[in-house]
Amino acid sequence: MYLEHVNLVVDDVDAMLHFYKAAFPHWYIRSQGKSAWHGKPRQWLHFGDDYHYLALSDNGEQKNRDLAGHQVGLAHFAYVTNDIAAVINRLELAGYSIDKLGADNPFRKNVYFIDPAGFEVEFVEYRSDIPKERNNDL
Repeated sequence: MYLEHVNLVVDDVDAMLHFYKAAFPHWYIRSQGKSAWHGKPRQWLHFGDDYHYLALSDNGEQKNRDLAGHQVGLAHFAYVTNDIAAVINRLELAGYSIDKLGADNPFRKNVYFIDPAGFEVEFVEYRSDIPKERNNDL
C-alpha cells in the first residue's frame, strides 16, 4: 500500500504549479478539467508522475490554517528526495525561501517550505538506510 495522491483545495492553481514544478521538474499535468463542487464551479488538475500526484482544485475561499496555531487540519506533508540540495536550489531559484530547517540529525536532513496556498511541505534526505537511525529524533 502507498499514498497515491493528496487532494488540495486552493485559490490559485497556477501559483501552485509554479511551486511544485520547481520542486518536481519531472512531474507533468496528468489530467485536468472543469466541474462543479456542491454548486461552485472549479478548475481542477492532477500534477504528478505515473505513480503519485497532487490533485488541485481552485475553488478555495478562505486562508489556510495558521501553522503556528492549534486549529485542526493538515500540519504538513513530506517528500523524500535523494538530493535535498538540488530541491532547495530549484525552489530558491523559483523565488521561494526555506521556512524552517529540520532538527540537526546525522541520519537525515530536512527543510520546510510554505507553498502558495499556505501548506507546509517538508523535503527530507535520509543519510542512512537503517530505519532505526532514520527515525531517531536524537
